[in-house]
Amino acid sequence: MFCHEGGSPFDAAQVRYGFQKIAKAAGLGDGWVPRELRHTFVSLMSNHGGVAIEKISDLVGHSSTAIIEIIYRHELRPVIRDGAQAMDKIIVFKSA
Repeated sequence: MFCHEGGSPFDAAQVRYGFQKIAKAAGLGDGWVPRELRHTFVSLMSNHGGVAIEKISDLVGHSSTAIIEIIYRHELRPVIRDGAQAMDKIIVFKSA
């Protein structure tokens, strides 16, 4: 998927290194790894109505839905809601 100019593929370490450089340059920090894109993709697709879990599994190259359902599928809405509720307790706005 990722190749040198001559066509030979990057090894896993080279892909991670390049990805981390891009993430850091984008202001995301240096702890990101490429597999997080897969997790994000699956989470976004699974939370979007009308996208069957079988289709998501096909799109990420899995032969069954088991891995998607067990490992990759992260429910975003509860996390966002829980995070927002926690921030409401931390940040108290006072009216002027």
